[in-house]
Amino acid sequence: KPGRFTLEECRACAHVFQNPQLTAEGLDFYYRDYYDGADEEAMNALLTRFRPYYAARAEMLRPHHAPVRWLDVGTGHGHFCNAARDVWPDTVFDGLDMSEQVVEAERRGWTDRSYRGGFPETAGDLAGRYDVVSMVHYLEHTPEPEAQLDAAATVLAPGGWLLVEVPDPESRLADLLGVLWPPWGQPQHLHFVSVGNLRRLLRDRGFEVVEVVRGEARIGLDFLGAAKELVNGLVPA
Repeated sequence: KPGRFTLEECRACAHVFQNPQLTAEGLDFYYRDYYDGADEEAMNALLTRFRPYYAARAEMLRPHHAPVRWLDVGTGHGHFCNAARDVWPDTVFDGLDMSEQVVEAERRGWTDRSYRGGFPETAGDLAGRYDVVSMVHYLEHTPEPEAQLDAAATVLAPGGWLLVEVPDPESRLADLLGVLWPPWGQPQHLHFVSVGNLRRLLRDRGFEVVEVVRGEARIGLDFLGAAKELVNGLVPA
């Protein structure tokens, strides 16, 4: 699908954001046939191969807490919840997503319960219900990341845990690969929150940052993805 997109960086706080930002209708256009439709089968196959990666994310909680009720936000088809069950078999895993894929996740049994809708709009009905909330490569897709963190604070019970995984615009690979760095992910990725900015946003909402993980959080497809981006730019579609 055609389109050129610009990312800008705030000189004051180094926040990186898409400008101008796609409207909801524009996002619908570019998402269509990416996670579902024409490319759904290929995307499902890719996410299925990420199962060990998802299980490792769930394992990161072990030194800190044994989860009882876990809400995965932006769960899509439910691949994360399905893999996390291997690590935490006694935990209830619910999923939330804007797309109809989340309904299919519950039908498959990959989530115990699925909620379809926006997180900020749904959070009031789920207030205090969960002891763990995860956002794995979700925050960068949202028009207002602060509203998503507010929603997480709402649905978590006192003492609850929040797992956030995002592309770090200050990473060494982002500098090395430049515009070919795959996590820029245009046009779906609207905001890039650095670790420092994320710390500040979380503190403002009453969270205590317990652990920051970098190297272990890499998916490991940076150079392969960069090569793909380079070829796409050189040859006809």
